[in-house]
Amino acid sequence: SVLLPTYNERDNLPLVVWLLARTFSDSGIDFEIIIIDDGSPDGTQEVAQQLEKIYGSDKILFLFPSGTAYIHGMKYATGDFIVIMDADLSHHVRLQKQKEGNFDIVSGTRYKGNGGVYGWDLKRKLISRGANFLTQVLLRPGASDLTGSFRLYRKEVLQKLMERCVSKGYVFQMEMIVRARQLGFTVGEVPISFVDRVYGESKLGGNEIVSFLKGLLTLFATT
Repeated sequence: SVLLPTYNERDNLPLVVWLLARTFSDSGIDFEIIIIDDGSPDGTQEVAQQLEKIYGSDKILFLFPSGTAYIHGMKYATGDFIVIMDADLSHHVRLQKQKEGNFDIVSGTRYKGNGGVYGWDLKRKLISRGANFLTQVLLRPGASDLTGSFRLYRKEVLQKLMERCVSKGYVFQMEMIVRARQLGFTVGEVPISFVDRVYGESKLGGNEIVSFLKGLLTLFATT
């Protein structure tokens, strides 16, 4: 099951759904894509409804969120594994790592092996690198990329982590890995090439950066 939160992704959504469907089909993997739209004013909801008709409701399910998108989407997920990712075409799907180590979680990393970031300006790179550096120093999480949002979870593991995670926004991804370490879940990493969004604008702003720093300090004080 792929949980795909969206906001103003009208142009990206058909492409990412097509790429996911092709990847899973070529790999012989049964799949479903759950689109959870947070009230996009740009027509994303209409596009999602059309995709549901084209692919069928057994493959594409469109939801209006009630509360946190991931929690709401997980209620409808039927797969043994759940992938969470962005809908902006920044993440490129790789499926082999979980089988290699039978991991509870597989996290995409931009900062290990041949992973990398493409299309960002210097400011975005410094923010991301700085956030990960601070996280490594304060929390020592045992993973190289804490702020990325491309991950695969065993469904039961994701449910347990969701029950304990209190953060929102960009801090959420970081807390999930920290809580996983606390609970003894295994985490594998696979290098990914993160390509900046093709259409639309990033939602990262000053408020998110402040929220991240507050969340980091809170985790440092409580873990």
